[in-house]
Formats: sequence, C-alpha cells, structure tokens
Amino acid sequence: MKKQELEDFKVNIRLKLAGLWTTVMFCYIYGDYFELYVPGKTESLINGNNMLDSPMKLFIASFLLATPALMIFLNLMLKPAFCKWLNIGLAIFFSLFTALVGLSSISEWRTFYVFLAALESIITLVIAWQAWHWPRQTQNTAL
Repeated sequence: MKKQELEDFKVNIRLKLAGLWTTVMFCYIYGDYFELYVPGKTESLINGNNMLDSPMKLFIASFLLATPALMIFLNLMLKPAFCKWLNIGLAIFFSLFTALVGLSSISEWRTFYVFLAALESIITLVIAWQAWHWPRQTQNTAL
C-alpha cells in the first residue's frame, strides 16, 4: 500500500510575517484582558490609580500597540527591502520591550502575564529571524 503524502506549499514570507504579527497582537489582547482578573485591577482603572493615568501615557500606549497591528498590513504592502528592515528593527524593539514588561511583572497573580510576555518576545525574535532570512529571487542568467 502506497503512503499518500499531504499536500504542502511554500508560504510566502510576507504571509508568515503578517501571521506572526497577528499572533503577537492576540497575545497582547489576551494579556490585557486576563489582567482585568487580577485583584485590584478594575478598582485602579475606576479610580485612575494605574500606569496609564495621563493623556500622554495613553497615547504612547496606543502608539506602541498600534504598531504591531499595522505591521500585519504593512507586511503585505511595503517594498521587500524596506519591509525586511522594518520587521527586523521593530521585532527587536518589541522583543526587548516585552521582555522588560515580563520581568517587571513577576508576581503570583501575574504569572500569566510573564508567560505571555516571554511568548511575545520569542515570537518577535522569530519575526526578526524570518525577516533576516528573507528569500532572494534567483536570477536566470541563461543566454
């Protein structure tokens, strides 16, 4: 009996990167959602005693979180060379940023947050790796 192989195809680097940024965004969203279950979190949101207690801090947080969301689209639209370096730069920045967030969140009630921050850092490092190894076109030099 002949074993049938499953059909496979090569996934374009742009789709891989867009998918990875999408995964990072879901981790961000779940982390922020689950944090609402941490004792005292909703009270601090109501009374304004939290990290995002000014219009500028809210803007900076919005800008930071909008960047990965935009990368989903930009990976599909930008020219390859610019896209490659933008992915590498932003992925390294977000890897370090989320690692620092994870380290500063170590506590019993934020174990989930540390886990998600570590996962986000790994995913963004994979983004940098994938972008660094962006495939090159082979040029046909036949006469």
